Amino acid sequence: MATAGRYGCVALVLLFSARLSAGQSFSLPLRQPQDCGAARFFDISSLACGQCGPHQGRSAWGTSCVCVPGFKMVSNNGGPSVICEKCPQNMSGVTEDGWNCITCPKGLTTEGKCKCSINEILVERDVNGTLLNEALCIRCDGNEPSFSASNVLGNRCIRCEQTFINISKSCDCSDPNILTGGLCFTNSGNFPSKAIATVRYGQLGITVISAWFLKNLQASAAACWLYSNLTSCQALGNMCVMNMNSLSSTSTDACGLFQYVYANTAGLGTVHSVSFWRQNLPWLYYGDQPGLASQVLDTTQFPTSFSFKGTNKNIKLQFITASYDAEGNFLKWQNLEGGVLQLCSDTLSRLNAAYTFGTTYQQRCTISVSKMLMDFANPVFYDVYLKYHDDSGQQYLWAVPVLNLNLQYNEMSVNQGSNINNWLLTRRIFLVDTLSGQENDLENQPRIIRVASKITISIRLVPNTQRGIIYPPLITIAYTDVLVQNPDTQSVMVSFSVNYEMNQSEAQIQTNIALGVLGGLAVLWSLLKTAGWKRRIGSPIIDLQTVLKFLLFYAGDLANVFFIITVGIGLYWLIFFKAQQFVSVLLPLPSQEEDFVTYVGCAFALKALQFLHLLVSQLTTDIFFIDWERPKGKVLKAVEGEGGIKSAAAPVSIWRSYFIANEWNEIQTVRKINPLFQVLAVLFFLEVVGFSNLALMDSSSSLTRSSEGYIAPWSRILRFGVSTVLWLVIAMLQIIFFAVFYERFVEDKIRQFVDLCSVSNISIFLLSHRCFGYYIHGRSVHGHADTNMEEMNMNLKREAENLCSQRGLLPNTDGQTFQISISSKMRQQYDRIHETLTMKHGPARLLNSSATTFEQSTKAYHTMNKFLGSFIDHVHKDMDYIVKDKLLLERIIGMEFVEPMEKSIFYNDEGHSFSDVLFYGNEASLLIFDILFFSVVDLASQSFVLAAVLTYLQQEIFRFIRNTAGQKNLASKTLVDERFLI
Repeated sequence: MATAGRYGCVALVLLFSARLSAGQSFSLPLRQPQDCGAARFFDISSLACGQCGPHQGRSAWGTSCVCVPGFKMVSNNGGPSVICEKCPQNMSGVTEDGWNCITCPKGLTTEGKCKCSINEILVERDVNGTLLNEALCIRCDGNEPSFSASNVLGNRCIRCEQTFINISKSCDCSDPNILTGGLCFTNSGNFPSKAIATVRYGQLGITVISAWFLKNLQASAAACWLYSNLTSCQALGNMCVMNMNSLSSTSTDACGLFQYVYANTAGLGTVHSVSFWRQNLPWLYYGDQPGLASQVLDTTQFPTSFSFKGTNKNIKLQFITASYDAEGNFLKWQNLEGGVLQLCSDTLSRLNAAYTFGTTYQQRCTISVSKMLMDFANPVFYDVYLKYHDDSGQQYLWAVPVLNLNLQYNEMSVNQGSNINNWLLTRRIFLVDTLSGQENDLENQPRIIRVASKITISIRLVPNTQRGIIYPPLITIAYTDVLVQNPDTQSVMVSFSVNYEMNQSEAQIQTNIALGVLGGLAVLWSLLKTAGWKRRIGSPIIDLQTVLKFLLFYAGDLANVFFIITVGIGLYWLIFFKAQQFVSVLLPLPSQEEDFVTYVGCAFALKALQFLHLLVSQLTTDIFFIDWERPKGKVLKAVEGEGGIKSAAAPVSIWRSYFIANEWNEIQTVRKINPLFQVLAVLFFLEVVGFSNLALMDSSSSLTRSSEGYIAPWSRILRFGVSTVLWLVIAMLQIIFFAVFYERFVEDKIRQFVDLCSVSNISIFLLSHRCFGYYIHGRSVHGHADTNMEEMNMNLKREAENLCSQRGLLPNTDGQTFQISISSKMRQQYDRIHETLTMKHGPARLLNSSATTFEQSTKAYHTMNKFLGSFIDHVHKDMDYIVKDKLLLERIIGMEFVEPMEKSIFYNDEGHSFSDVLFYGNEASLLIFDILFFSVVDLASQSFVLAAVLTYLQQEIFRFIRNTAGQKNLASKTLVDERFLI
C-alpha cells in the first residue's frame, strides 16, 4: 500500500508539472559574448551574461573572468569562480600565468605583465622553477656564432632567419638592407625595391591595397629570385593568379615581379622539356606568341583514345590536380572526382558523372557569401592535369590549359573574342579568393572576394577520327568580384559544366548542300504543280493569282524539304552518336543547334501555311448530288388559284439525298490513322517506356536512368529525332493496320460511301478546281432505290449473284470513281445554273424567303440535276465527254497533259482519289503538320506531355473547323437544308 501511494504521489507531481509546462514559454533572449561588456562574462551554460567578481574583468575569449592588472589569482575554478588579491606595492607586476606577483625592471604592459625590449626574452623563474623576486630581461645574442633572436612570444631565443645571417652576419637588418616579410635582403642589384601590393577588381572598378600582398609579395619575389626558394616561388605565382594573371610591361605588381624573375632565371633551364615551365617556378603561362593557343589546342592530339562500348571501353576522364595553399606549400595530389572544382554540393555519383566521357554535364547553384567566407578562409590553388597510360602501363600527366576570361594584358581585355589566335592561355586556377581583398588586417573580413562563377571544361574531338581521339581539354573560367557588405544575405550564382565538341562545319556544309539541292527540286516541283493548276482552272494567263499560287505550292514543298532534312539530321545524330563504339562523332552544343531549331521552325511555319491553304481549298469545293431516281406513278394535285385538281408525277423523296449528305459530312474529317491513339502511343513510348532518355546528352543507349544518378541535359536535336521517329513509325503501323486489316475486315468508310451512293441511286459531282474535279457514279443498276425492304434485299441478292448489270459508268465495268477534266463550255453552263441555285445561299433562309425565291431555287436545283444527269448520259453533243486511262507520268506528277477543248475527259480512277478533297486523301500533310506542331511545342517547352496535349487540342480544333465550315459549304452548294445535317 505504501508503494502504491508513493507512485500515486509521483504521478500527481508529474501531471502537475505537465500542466505547468503546457502554459509556459520556451523562449530566451539572444546574447552574444561581445554584448556582455568589460565587467561581465558569457555564461556558456545559461547562454546569458553573468557578473564578474570584484577586481575582475572579462577574459579575452569572453567566457570567463580574469583579474584586473595589479591583482593576482588566488583561486580559479572557471567562469566567475575566481578570487583575486592585490599585489604589494613593490611587486606591482603579475607573472605570465597570473598566479604570482613579481617586480618588473622595465615596466608593465597594459595587461599588468612585465615587458622587455626588442630581442630580449622575459625570465620569471630559474632553471628549477623557483620564482624570482624580480623578473629578468635577457638579451638574445645575435652575433656569431649564436645568431639568436627572440621568438614571437618573447620567451625563447632561437636562431634568426638565414637571410639575416647571409646579409648582415647578425640578426639585425638595418639600412641599407631591406626587411620585408620577415626576411632580410640586400639593396644591391636590379631587383625592384618596392613592389606594388595592389589588386585590381575590374568588374567593380576598385583597386585594393592587399594586406596579404603587402606582407608577402616583396619577400616572396626576393626569396624566389635570390635564393630560388621553391615555396616562395609558388607563393609569388599564387599572388599573380589572384591578380588574374594580368600583365603590364611597366608594372611591378605580382605578375610583373613573376615575369621579372622568369626572365632573369632563363639559365636555370626548363622542367620536363616544357619551354614555358621554368626551373623552380610554377607554370603560369603558355606564352604570348601569336597563334600559340591554336597550336596548343588544335595541333597536338591527346595520346589516348575513348570508346563507349566493347572490351576496350574507356569513358573516364581521369583529371588530377596538384594543390597548393596561398603560402606556396604543396598540399596533395587530388582526383577531380568528388567535386574538387565544383562549388555546388551534390551526391557523389552525380558529381563524378562530370568526368564520364560523352556525358554533357551542367551544374548551377547559388552560394551565400557567408558560406564561402567560412569554407575558403584559406584559398587553394590548382594545377590541373589529365592522366593517361601508355602501351606499357606507365602513367603520364597531360597539362590542361586554362582560358581565363578576366585576364588583362597591358590594361586591355584578352580572351574575350572567338579568335583563338589572340588567346593567352594560363595554367593555375582557384575557386574562391578571400585573402587578397583584405585591406588592413588579415584577421578581418575581406572587403572584396573573387569567385570562380563559371567553369567550363571543353573536350574537342579530332576531325574525321574513327578511334575516339581528342585534342587536349580546355578549362574556361570566369571570375566574379563581390563587394562584401552583408555576407548573410549576399549570394553568387556559380556554374560548372563539361562540354563535348566537334567541328560541325563539314556537317553544316553537307546540310546546306542538301538544302540547296532539295530546295531547287522543290522549285521545279512547285512549277509543275502550278502548271497543272493552271490547266485545271482553264486559264493560260500568268497573273498575280498564279504567282501567289506558286508561292503557296512552294511553301508546302519547301516545308517538306526542311522536314526531310531535319528528320535526317535527327536520325543521323541519334544513330551514330548512341550506337558508336569508338567515339567518332559528338553531339552539337546547344549554341550549335540554333540552325537546326530554325529549320524546324521554318518547316512548321511553311507547313502551317500549306495546311491552311488545303483547308480553304476543301471548304470551297463545288459539290452536287445527282439524283437518278425517277417518279413512280402519278398523284392527284390541287391547282393553286384554279380550284381544280389535276394529275401530276409522284414526287421523288429527298431523304436519300439527306442521307448521302450526312454520310459525306461524316467522312470529311476521317483520317487514315486514329489521331488520339497516335498521340497517346507516342507519349506512352516517350515517357513510360523511356525512349525520351535517348535524347539525353550522354553516351548511354539505355531506356532507363537511375533517379539517384546524374541526368544529363536534353539535346534538342535528339529530342526531335526520337519523337519524330516514334511519330512516323507508329503512324506507319497504323496506316498498315487500317489498310490491311481494319478497312478490309471491319469498316472502310471511303469505299462503303461509294457503295452507299449506288444503293441510294445518287451520283456525286465534285469540282475542286474550275475545270477539274471528281465524279462518283452512284446510278443504281436496278433503276430505282426508293423501294421497300423486300425489294431492296432482292435487288442486292440479284447483284451479288451477277444477275444484273455492273455498277460502272461504262457497260460491263465496275469503275465508279473518276477524275474529271471538263471543258470551259461545260463549266460555263454549270456556273449559269449554279448562280441561280446559290442565290440565297441555301435553304436555311427558306423560312424568310419569298415564294418566288424558293421556286427559283427549286427550279435551279432540278435544272442542275437534269443538266448533270443528261451530261453523264451523253445527251449534249456539244458538251460530251470521253473516258480514258491516265498515263503513268500523269499519275506521278499529278498533271493532265491533254487539255479538254471540245470534250471533257473522265479518267479512270481505281484509287478513289476523290478523297483528295477530304482529310483522308491528305494524310501525309496532316501527319507532318502534327509532327512539326508537336516538335515546336516540345522544343520551346522541353515537355513531351505538354506537346502531346496541345497537339491533340489543335487536331480537335481544326477537325471542328473543317466539320462546321464543310457542313455550311455542303448546304450551300447542294441545297440540302443544314438543319438536316447531323
